[in-house]
Amino acid sequence: MPTTVTRPYSQPLNLWLCLGIPLLGAITLILLELTSLDMDLARLAYDSASGEFIGKHSYFLEDILHDRAKQVVILFSVLSIVAFACSFLLEKLKPIRRELGCLVLSLALSTGFVTPLKAATAVQCPWSLSEFGGKETYSELLSPRPATDKPGRCWPGGHAATGFTLFALFFVLRDRRPRMARAALVFAFGLGSVFSIGRMLQGAHFFSHNVWTAIFCWLICLGSYYAVLYRSKVAEEATESAAVPVRS
Repeated sequence: MPTTVTRPYSQPLNLWLCLGIPLLGAITLILLELTSLDMDLARLAYDSASGEFIGKHSYFLEDILHDRAKQVVILFSVLSIVAFACSFLLEKLKPIRRELGCLVLSLALSTGFVTPLKAATAVQCPWSLSEFGGKETYSELLSPRPATDKPGRCWPGGHAATGFTLFALFFVLRDRRPRMARAALVFAFGLGSVFSIGRMLQGAHFFSHNVWTAIFCWLICLGSYYAVLYRSKVAEEATESAAVPVRS
């Protein structure tokens, strides 16, 4: 006999926080294009004596924090897909099928947008620029790209997205496990930040590249949650009231 899965109602979303902060961050990043902040921070990680970024040959940054850490997140994504598929077969997983589906959707979208956007924007990495021993010319995000035989592939940050994509855990846990959701939010933000700093020390990305990535990942995970999981008690009660026929 089929069972009905009842999902909990969602706490109302604070749009000032969920959308206002990312919007403010985006405006701030656009204004920062008028400053030299990206270049100044990149110079702090560049050793002019050796002509290389200080993290370029770091085993920890490249092999552990980049390669192995990314593989762990990929494994988590694969396990999420397997769990979602199993939720159609296993009774124990059926109550959280929508949560698993939302998780898979969020992970896919918040990592899948990176490569096409890199190709479309053609932003150069710091290590490719003439200021840091390369041959390419620096250009702001919203400026035309100088002619080159090797278009950049550095905006947004792919490795940063590997960490910030875990914002999805916050939204997936938000309605059923609020305390775990908050812990997941801190973990995702911390992991994405660590990944971002590591790649900045290697000369792979500017500061703004990673902040843009965090904003995109947050909005994608928020949108996926709203589309798949968000359940407003007020809206449902209003719909039910409107559906009740009025007796004359």
